[in-house]
Amino acid sequence: MGLDERIQKIATIKKELLVVLENPEIPLHNNAAKLGARTQVRKRDVSVHTITAKGTKAQDVFMTLVQTAKKIGVNPTAYFHDRYTQLNVIDCLAGIIR
Repeated sequence: MGLDERIQKIATIKKELLVVLENPEIPLHNNAAKLGARTQVRKRDVSVHTITAKGTKAQDVFMTLVQTAKKIGVNPTAYFHDRYTQLNVIDCLAGIIR
């Protein structure tokens, strides 16, 4: 691809590329999301998958909650204990993220 073609291609997505300047809270990459997904895939591969589709969905939800809790500095074990015992001492993850 020539330089002129490259410049034209960038010009067509210029607004999308510059959105981070207007919203600095937007990450410049999605590596964190990819790392979270990689954890789930690795778990599936190591455990040779689940028996049912419901089991796979449950495992994915659980791993997502664990990874989210870790990312925002919440102890996943404490969070699940709080929810199971219905103490509600720890805010919900969505509330903490906001």
